[in-house]
Amino acid sequence: MVETTQLFATTHRLPASVQITQLIDFLPASNPLAFVRGGSGIIGFGEALRLTATGTDRMPALAAAWREVASASEVANPLAWPGTGLVAFGSIAFADDSAAESVLVVPELVLGSHDGQVWLTEIHKAGEPAFDGDWAKVFESKTGSANETVANLHHGAISGEQFAANVETALQALGAGELQKVVLARDAVAELPANFDIRNVLRQLSGNYQTCWIYHVDGTFGASPELLVRVSHGQVSARVLAGTAGRGTDPGIDQAIASALVSSTKNLAEHEFAVKSLVDALEPFCSHVDADEVPFSLALPNVWHLASDVHGVLKSGSSSLDLAAALHPTAAVAGTPRKLALDFIARVEGVDRGRYAAPVGYVSADGDGEWAIALRGAQLVTNPDQTQTLRAFAGCGVVAGSTPTAELAETSLKFAPIRDALS
Repeated sequence: MVETTQLFATTHRLPASVQITQLIDFLPASNPLAFVRGGSGIIGFGEALRLTATGTDRMPALAAAWREVASASEVANPLAWPGTGLVAFGSIAFADDSAAESVLVVPELVLGSHDGQVWLTEIHKAGEPAFDGDWAKVFESKTGSANETVANLHHGAISGEQFAANVETALQALGAGELQKVVLARDAVAELPANFDIRNVLRQLSGNYQTCWIYHVDGTFGASPELLVRVSHGQVSARVLAGTAGRGTDPGIDQAIASALVSSTKNLAEHEFAVKSLVDALEPFCSHVDADEVPFSLALPNVWHLASDVHGVLKSGSSSLDLAAALHPTAAVAGTPRKLALDFIARVEGVDRGRYAAPVGYVSADGDGEWAIALRGAQLVTNPDQTQTLRAFAGCGVVAGSTPTAELAETSLKFAPIRDALS
């Protein structure tokens, strides 16, 4: 159901005496909202409004509803920084037929930081009181309760053996010319202890993956290395990651792996598919789009990625969520041709991916915003007995030259952020 209503939002610039190094340290215990990279980003407290949608038109429906909310609302925002004013955090389902809801959540209070500047935004519905809490409490670092170290990942609906068999099926389809690339995934699950505190996991992800986008929206969380799209004052940017190699055990070996990655025919082909799909999807919305001519090696603690940055100039009144809807799913998370790859994934995996590999981020009242791809993450699920289960996904692109053994090993590397954060 999509709901519209009038909201009132007031942004306050905080004095220079307020110093925030890590926004993650200030997350609330209940239903935290976060979209943070390094020292910049926003976190949310409470819930002033929730918009939901399902099905094929879930993103256009949410984008339209958000326009109505923004148009009806009163926003006092003297600042022009990303994430100020009225904002909604969002998490989208991967597939059109997913049972998972796509959501936009508007918090009651937003704490943000950008280039050393800090602000608070208060948001409330018409007829309801504004935030009446103590601002000082927002700045009390909350370490959270200690998690028991018993949350171990084990295979979910798709075992390692089944995943390898799925890759072999994909290679046969590639050999027959049915596809050029398809991205296959497998899942892993963990039963969580009664005192599990997601804030500790997010804090560890933030410390280990400082160049990634740390996100938590409605139980979907992780550390994404891939920016799907950013819109800021008419400028569009994105980062494409496709092509992966494990890190080396010493500096010399590590650098040799990075050099081999940028010259790998298999990985370069996979990367080219991903870049082209993103550029093609952006062009209708932009007066100009350009991408790096040659990809570069991006180092994360556990893997190397081939990466390319894409830039454009927005030519219409489209919002960041409109662009996210047009881009999703890119070849980096689905394949090429897109429709055939999605049909193959649904048929061969036979598993609902939920919000894995789909847009996660935020949109502002003016349509600006940032959306990452929900990778290196998981979904929290509350069971009927009130215990919690965690379900993580990891995937990789299958192209000519792929092997089941290598792709299975790659998924194990990509589970590392969640696996390590749980322990």
